[in-house]
Amino acid sequence: MKKITIWVIVTIIIIGASVIAIVSKRDDGSITETTTETVVNVVKTEDISENPTRDPAVIDPAIKIGKQFSDGQCEGGEKPPITHAPMDLADFSMIIPYGLMVSSHVTPIDHQYFEPADRSLGADSYPVYAVAEATLIDISTRPSGAPGGSGTEYRLVFSMSCKLFYDYDLVTSLAPDIEAEFNSRGGRSINIKIKAGQTIGRIGGQTLDFAVWDMEVMLPGFITPRLYEREPWKIHTADPLDYYTEQLKKMLVPKYVRTVEPISGKIDYDIDGKLIGNWFVQNTNGYAGVPDASGNYASTHLSISPDHIDPSTFIVSIGNWPDQQSNQFGVAGNSPDPATVDVSTGIVKYQLVNTSYQTPNGRQWNYDSVGESLSLVEGLEQRGCTLAQLMDDRLLKFESFPGQSCDAIADFTDNALLYER
Repeated sequence: MKKITIWVIVTIIIIGASVIAIVSKRDDGSITETTTETVVNVVKTEDISENPTRDPAVIDPAIKIGKQFSDGQCEGGEKPPITHAPMDLADFSMIIPYGLMVSSHVTPIDHQYFEPADRSLGADSYPVYAVAEATLIDISTRPSGAPGGSGTEYRLVFSMSCKLFYDYDLVTSLAPDIEAEFNSRGGRSINIKIKAGQTIGRIGGQTLDFAVWDMEVMLPGFITPRLYEREPWKIHTADPLDYYTEQLKKMLVPKYVRTVEPISGKIDYDIDGKLIGNWFVQNTNGYAGVPDASGNYASTHLSISPDHIDPSTFIVSIGNWPDQQSNQFGVAGNSPDPATVDVSTGIVKYQLVNTSYQTPNGRQWNYDSVGESLSLVEGLEQRGCTLAQLMDDRLLKFESFPGQSCDAIADFTDNALLYER
């Protein structure tokens, strides 16, 4: 009998350390963020080039990725619909899209934020539900600063199948049955069957993070996927609306802040040979980075990408801004467009400015309404200057000059860094 060899593309998944951001809103409408870190299991398998047993995980590369991702706990390859909202409609005021860049989240964030209706009520104010039937495969913990809480918050990963997963973070307490099972195992590796709509915990005093991961999705705007091995789910981040039932869409879309498609947001903006997108200081392990003295691994990150709410404008997000660990700015004149800057452009100057959002009638938006077409407008305060020059399609020279006008900057200094992707 003739031997048949089936070749598959295998992605080795290494689930490393995940940085979590707690977004807070000041009275003046500005956003601040507290960043914490949680360690996730490491899963690594060998490549398989033959399939003598007809193992579906070998026949279908997406299933194999899911098996690796879930440490073998996932089952099947179907992608059932998502039927329930994470929270009751009255319990959250808005859904902030994928793609926010804030504080040490230098590159666009890979989860949505469900903003609780009233943060002042403190931790555990609102129930959190499973959005679909799934297996709860991982729970991790970290210290929590949510007011009135236990001092612990939780991240939960659910497998709907080997192809489809969803994730919650910043949950302030677990449902009693899940907490008992988690504690009885003495660790985070679990396998609990969950029904759609089941209460899995509670949230309050801070946002609920939510994301969907589809192992058949490979985001094209990350032109070098291996750079994201620290957070391997990132390249598989999917639009939740693609999986919601029509009834659920009708319920949730009115809560979306962003009105420009895709309204769920976007996180991958790289264009090969152009300035736009994510960059990492050369030889610093890509997204994993090299932590600075304060432990900030994102200090080696840089992103020049569209705003998460108003993508007609772009943000310069800098990991090593001198007076803070990381910072984000608008650009005076919103030009030149980073999607058009290439090697032939030469040195580009960006005058950095503060920004705010406005409604169509000119009112400053303070995270107090949804359904309006918001515009990001530049302020009068100049925050500094940056120089950027593409040296090659995937090599960038970049330098920041805090507090200075671009009129006073002629060229790079010896402090310029090279970034790659």
